[in-house]
Amino acid sequence: MAAKARTPRGRAPLGAPSKPAPRAERYELFAICAPGLEGVLEAEMRALELDVGKPDVGGVAFSGGASAVYRANLWLRSATRIIARVGDFHARLFDELERHSRRLQWTRFLRAGQPVRLRVSTSKSRLYHTGAVAQRLSEAMEESTGVAPTVATGADDDEEAGEIPLVIVRLFRDRCTVSIDSSGALLHRRGYRLATAKAPLRETLAAALVLASGWDPSTPLLDPMCGAGTIPIEAAMLARRIPPGLSRRFAFMAWPGFHAPTWEKMLNEARAQILPSAPSPILGSDRDAGAVAAARANAERAGVAGDVAFEERVISRIAPPEGRAAGAIVTNPPYGVRVGDRDALRNLYAQLGNVARERFPGWRLTVLSADPRLDAQLGEGLEVALTTKNGGIAVRAVTAVS
Repeated sequence: MAAKARTPRGRAPLGAPSKPAPRAERYELFAICAPGLEGVLEAEMRALELDVGKPDVGGVAFSGGASAVYRANLWLRSATRIIARVGDFHARLFDELERHSRRLQWTRFLRAGQPVRLRVSTSKSRLYHTGAVAQRLSEAMEESTGVAPTVATGADDDEEAGEIPLVIVRLFRDRCTVSIDSSGALLHRRGYRLATAKAPLRETLAAALVLASGWDPSTPLLDPMCGAGTIPIEAAMLARRIPPGLSRRFAFMAWPGFHAPTWEKMLNEARAQILPSAPSPILGSDRDAGAVAAARANAERAGVAGDVAFEERVISRIAPPEGRAAGAIVTNPPYGVRVGDRDALRNLYAQLGNVARERFPGWRLTVLSADPRLDAQLGEGLEVALTTKNGGIAVRAVTAVS
């Protein structure tokens, strides 16, 4: 089911570069996201006036020049990675793979002598051996760049990804798609979350949850089980129009065609749009004192410590801010993956639903849940806003007006 996403208000389209870039490059691009977040991501991309193409499972295609690459990395809150297409061709034999690989314009993205990482996957193809495919691609790249790439191993978000360019090769039904990562370290790495609580929520999923909740940033937001504070912090950044990529580096900065004046102008325009404070209260609470301390430290690093009030408080003691319009409760409670936990959590979910109805009339409640039986304890009228996975667990965001 497509997510009902809201986008930040007052974001003006970013302008043209102060002087023309040396080359009017155009790229075929793809914004990767966790499966299930495509609707939220597409809404974000359209708000940025990107040339959006067809959504697919796990992301949304788009195209544009260098400014589109820069803008997507700087602003997209729910995307995991932005990749650019290097080439796409049919290959059933190694001769075909080698011939087409040598024709690819590697020098658009890689400098001579630059170290490169290569990640290969194959499915339902004649060329099924990833090591052999990587070897042929390595030889073709070496002819253009002067360096044979190393084969990437390890997790998708390993630390090396932010430093060495990553080329992604996918063979599916004998169709070879070659892409290069423009982001570097995965986009959930905003740079502020050094302190964590138990079962932390990724920044990209937290942002998607806030967007899918339908929250209006001119109204209050509360997370009564805030953990390390990721949901309130992402909400505060959204409310103040702070780009999630404002304080980090990206892989595209090492591309031969990178145009620093265009990037600097985009950063300056983004900074000029940032509001001095959030328009309405953003609250986070948790019964765990350590989680509250971690949340405050993270908010400080994110530059929104003055916008989010964190308190040590149990659900039975939460209350809406006085004199404010109805807002949104957005939270990620425990899932109860173990059988014994589910029974213990029924009271927690029921209590959350009761408190929302009794003390927060007119507020929209959005909960990320893994168990429909626990959802039922929240009350009636629940709608599914999105379905995805969190830490390998199938979850869904359910919403209702209290």
